[in-house]
Amino acid sequence: MTTIKAAVCHEFGKPLTIENVALRAPEGGEVEVTLEAVAICHSDISYAEGAWGGSLPAVYGHEAAGRITALGEGVKDFKQGDSVIVTLIRACGTCPSCAGGKPTICQTPYDGDLGPLKTATGGKLHQAMACGAFAEKVVVDQSQIVTIPDDMPKDAASLISCGVITGVGSVVNAAQLRAGQDVVVIGAGGVGLNAIQGARIAGARRIVAVDMSEEKLEVAKQFGATDGVLATVEKPWHAAKEAMGRGADAVLVTVGAPRAYDEAPRYLAYGGKVIMVGMPATGAFSSYEPANFAAVGQSMIGSKMGDTVIQRDIPWMVDLYSQGRLKLDELISNRWSLEQINEAIADTKTGSAKRNVIVF
Repeated sequence: MTTIKAAVCHEFGKPLTIENVALRAPEGGEVEVTLEAVAICHSDISYAEGAWGGSLPAVYGHEAAGRITALGEGVKDFKQGDSVIVTLIRACGTCPSCAGGKPTICQTPYDGDLGPLKTATGGKLHQAMACGAFAEKVVVDQSQIVTIPDDMPKDAASLISCGVITGVGSVVNAAQLRAGQDVVVIGAGGVGLNAIQGARIAGARRIVAVDMSEEKLEVAKQFGATDGVLATVEKPWHAAKEAMGRGADAVLVTVGAPRAYDEAPRYLAYGGKVIMVGMPATGAFSSYEPANFAAVGQSMIGSKMGDTVIQRDIPWMVDLYSQGRLKLDELISNRWSLEQINEAIADTKTGSAKRNVIVF
């Protein structure tokens, strides 16, 4: 076992503690990655606040990048020293979902209680989301990583792991947007900005950002939004439809707010789709009139991690970044040390940050 520093959650809703923990060596099919950057996602915060339950104590964090420093038996296509992105998408490759091209919903369970982490005294330490990347190193399955160019900045690369693939993927994979179609993105946070980028890259005609903040709507325009609508105005879908001249072909809900889901169908054109990306807390509900969907051929589609196939989609996104067509550096609001993680989380919770990144 190797001793590393990690940010550990012992109680939901309480600050994380920086402490020494034990990390075992990689076993069959696993790799050890020494991290250089890990971004803070709202999902990490939601888990740490107990929104979805889970096992404690735990190490969260799942948007990471670094270098491979050890290999388990049977690892293919990777070598020590490779620069890689680490994701939470752990895929067995053989279940019906994986075999059908949907590794983000792999049906083979993984128990993070039995993962590579232990407390300093040898006790249980949950590897959250099969990553546990609020730490100096991780041991993950080889299906979770993708190599990147050696000179790609790791802070920018880490963002691809979740926020970028989720936002861009929700447009190109889940919505299957065609050039010339119109899009509404509800929520101009980290995932929402990437959905806006995805719509721009896919050739959308109009991209309407909807958010509670005027400042965030201005930022959304820097990422490709053609119009912005304040969610606080009365019936904001009227303003969005006026900007588009019609309803939207796709409405992407990137915030975990039940009200956003209540209102999302009101933005749709006939035949349009609501893409459900943001995740409300367990027990939250929204309501709809199903006849409206049936009458005009509308639909609601759940999209986990942008329906991404990381070995296919991440190299494409890395290439877009190298061409200057995908903004990553511009997504980083601040860089923090691991010891500052609670400050970084508090800053993220204000809603003003696009993405905060822990750098090692």
